[in-house]
Amino acid sequence: MNPITRIHSRTAVLADENIDTDRIIPARFLTTTTREGLGKLCFNDWRYLADGSANPAFPLNQPAARGCSILVAGRNFGCGSSREHAPWALLDYGIQAVLCSEIADIFRGNALKNGLLAVVISAAEHRWLLEHPGIELTIDVQGQFIALPDGGRIAFQLEPFARHCLLNGVDQLGYLLQHAEAISAYEQKHQELAA
Repeated sequence: MNPITRIHSRTAVLADENIDTDRIIPARFLTTTTREGLGKLCFNDWRYLADGSANPAFPLNQPAARGCSILVAGRNFGCGSSREHAPWALLDYGIQAVLCSEIADIFRGNALKNGLLAVVISAAEHRWLLEHPGIELTIDVQGQFIALPDGGRIAFQLEPFARHCLLNGVDQLGYLLQHAEAISAYEQKHQELAA
């Protein structure tokens, strides 16, 4: 994982509510344990028509959504199963942050563990962002705020451990490995006391 301190992008809006993880990455594509290539399957059943061509009605296929790395999603994003492939697919697609008034807990945990910033904001702030697609935002992970184009800010909270991992570009295993010497010293001392 790369450290995430700030994300600056225009927003893409996918306003549908209750977008579950099967909608993000259909179960039939969960045959891999690698992340690469999942972006082309992200929102597959919405993005493509039966003949494989791009669905022009799908919001993320619109020209204005191209290159956007901040997704403003409808309420209750990421509900359904706990598949880790969902944040993998979003990241591989190019989404770096999801903003919403309600994000499913398991999805949010999986997202943050994998370097996808999943931010819960108030219903009023969420509604405003849904109504203003394509605006430029800067998300400051250190300061825990979203800078709006007019100079305003939206504050958000991240669990301290998740914030630490995002800022330092480590996952849970990477965090443990950073403390390998201290863990080994503790284990050695424990073995000596038990003997």
